[in-house]
Amino acid sequence: MLPTTYSFFTGALAALYAVAGLFFLSFWRRTRDALFASFALAFALLATNQIVLALGGLEREEQSWVYVLRLLAFLLIIAGIARKNLEGRRR
Repeated sequence: MLPTTYSFFTGALAALYAVAGLFFLSFWRRTRDALFASFALAFALLATNQIVLALGGLEREEQSWVYVLRLLAFLLIIAGIARKNLEGRRR
Protein backbone atom coordinates (compact mmCIF):
# COMPACT_ATOMS: atom_id res chain seq x y z
CA MET A 1 0.00 0.00 0.00
CA LEU A 2 1.23 3.50 -0.76
CA PRO A 3 2.45 5.49 2.25
CA THR A 4 -0.03 8.31 1.64
CA THR A 5 -2.93 5.87 1.36
CA TYR A 6 -1.83 4.12 4.53
CA SER A 7 -1.58 7.44 6.38
CA PHE A 8 -5.00 8.49 5.13
CA PHE A 9 -6.70 5.32 6.29
CA THR A 10 -4.86 5.35 9.61
CA GLY A 11 -5.97 8.96 10.19
CA ALA A 12 -9.55 8.17 9.21
CA LEU A 13 -9.61 5.21 11.59
CA ALA A 14 -8.20 7.40 14.39
CA ALA A 15 -10.93 9.97 13.77
CA LEU A 16 -13.64 7.30 13.83
CA TYR A 17 -12.29 5.88 17.09
CA ALA A 18 -12.34 9.39 18.56
CA VAL A 19 -15.96 9.91 17.43
CA ALA A 20 -16.97 6.59 19.00
CA GLY A 21 -15.21 7.61 22.22
CA LEU A 22 -17.08 10.92 22.30
CA PHE A 23 -20.33 9.07 21.62
CA PHE A 24 -19.80 6.85 24.68
CA LEU A 25 -18.64 9.84 26.73
CA SER A 26 -21.94 11.60 26.05
CA PHE A 27 -23.82 8.55 27.32
CA TRP A 28 -21.61 8.46 30.40
CA ARG A 29 -22.38 12.13 31.14
CA ARG A 30 -26.10 11.37 31.08
CA THR A 31 -26.13 8.11 33.01
CA ARG A 32 -22.84 8.07 34.99
CA ASP A 33 -22.62 4.36 34.15
CA ALA A 34 -19.06 3.06 34.45
CA LEU A 35 -19.53 0.82 31.39
CA PHE A 36 -19.81 3.88 29.14
CA ALA A 37 -16.75 5.44 30.78
CA SER A 38 -14.68 2.32 30.14
CA PHE A 39 -15.80 2.22 26.50
CA ALA A 40 -15.00 5.93 26.06
CA LEU A 41 -11.53 5.46 27.54
CA ALA A 42 -10.93 2.34 25.45
CA PHE A 43 -11.80 4.14 22.22
CA ALA A 44 -9.57 7.06 23.23
CA LEU A 45 -6.70 4.57 23.64
CA LEU A 46 -7.46 3.05 20.24
CA ALA A 47 -7.46 6.52 18.65
CA THR A 48 -4.13 7.29 20.34
CA ASN A 49 -2.77 4.00 19.04
CA GLN A 50 -3.68 4.91 15.46
CA ILE A 51 -2.23 8.42 15.80
CA VAL A 52 1.07 7.05 17.08
CA LEU A 53 1.14 4.52 14.22
CA ALA A 54 0.51 7.24 11.64
CA LEU A 55 3.08 9.67 13.02
CA GLY A 56 5.64 7.12 14.16
CA GLY A 57 6.08 5.38 10.83
CA LEU A 58 6.27 1.97 12.46
CA GLU A 59 6.34 -0.82 9.92
CA ARG A 60 5.37 -3.73 12.18
CA GLU A 61 3.04 -2.58 14.92
CA GLU A 62 2.74 -6.03 16.50
CA GLN A 63 6.43 -5.95 17.39
CA SER A 64 6.43 -2.51 18.98
CA TRP A 65 5.39 -1.00 22.30
CA VAL A 66 2.39 0.63 20.61
CA TYR A 67 0.62 -2.70 20.67
CA VAL A 68 0.27 -2.31 24.46
CA LEU A 69 -2.19 0.58 23.91
CA ARG A 70 -4.48 -1.69 21.93
CA LEU A 71 -4.16 -4.43 24.53
CA LEU A 72 -5.09 -2.00 27.32
CA ALA A 73 -8.11 -0.81 25.35
CA PHE A 74 -9.46 -4.33 24.93
CA LEU A 75 -8.76 -5.16 28.57
CA LEU A 76 -10.76 -2.06 29.57
CA ILE A 77 -13.69 -3.21 27.45
CA ILE A 78 -13.58 -6.72 28.93
CA ALA A 79 -13.31 -5.38 32.48
CA GLY A 80 -16.21 -2.96 31.94
CA ILE A 81 -18.47 -5.69 30.59
CA ALA A 82 -17.50 -8.13 33.35
CA ARG A 83 -18.12 -5.51 36.03
CA LYS A 84 -21.51 -4.65 34.57
CA ASN A 85 -22.53 -8.33 34.49
CA LEU A 86 -21.41 -8.87 38.07
CA GLU A 87 -23.42 -5.80 39.21
CA GLY A 88 -26.54 -7.25 37.61
CA ARG A 89 -26.20 -10.52 39.50
CA ARG A 90 -25.90 -8.77 42.89
CA ARG A 91 -29.24 -6.98 42.56
